[in-house]
Amino acid sequence: MTKLSVNINKIATLRNARGGNIPDLLQVAKDVQQFGAEGITIHPRPDERHIRYQDAFDLLKVVTTEYNIEGNPIPKFIDLVLQVKPTQVTLVPDAEDAITSNAGWDTVKHKSFLTEVVTEFKRNGIRTSLFVDPMEAIVTAAATTGADRVELYTERYAREYARGDRTQIAPYIKAALEAQKVGLGLNAGHDLNLDNVKYFKDNIPNLSEVSIGHALICEALYLGLENVIQLYLNKLAD
Repeated sequence: MTKLSVNINKIATLRNARGGNIPDLLQVAKDVQQFGAEGITIHPRPDERHIRYQDAFDLLKVVTTEYNIEGNPIPKFIDLVLQVKPTQVTLVPDAEDAITSNAGWDTVKHKSFLTEVVTEFKRNGIRTSLFVDPMEAIVTAAATTGADRVELYTERYAREYARGDRTQIAPYIKAALEAQKVGLGLNAGHDLNLDNVKYFKDNIPNLSEVSIGHALICEALYLGLENVIQLYLNKLAD
């Protein structure tokens, strides 16, 4: 079964919009796990416009499943992860002013830097994943950095699926097979939703985990958080 990790950034965005502590990020994390999610994901950014760095520490009190922290490995982020020691860190090359992640790593060009960062995280017992585009050469190079997993950037798949084009799954299948060949675990995320996640999961071999936030929270506005998580778990089941 592919695990569901729920990204709770949008809960923090809503909280920050009015100040105070409504909705309560920690309570939502507790509830999400009680409803069946197998992980919690956060993506703190330097301006702390949604997840605050303090949230990363506070969540340690309530996350009992897998804890995944995503972000660009700038010094401040590296220090945060080394202090929190989550289950997994997902390295994402997003610019400081990016609205959301919009590209994967060039693992060939940045091999030396990524190897250094991955080595430090693994030395501290943190599973490390690299956010990458679905390209076989990029996946191959990711393995040489010492990373444990790659997370496939699924924006293009989701966009074309919504247009009725199922052929865009092909590069993801190739990337997944390459990950298996070079001994990397496989995650996926970005714009996956209730409509497209089952087709993706059914066609991608050895998919360990999907990280879903924006779509899941939007769907929960209509269907309810507990119901939405159950719907995802059903679509991800073997």
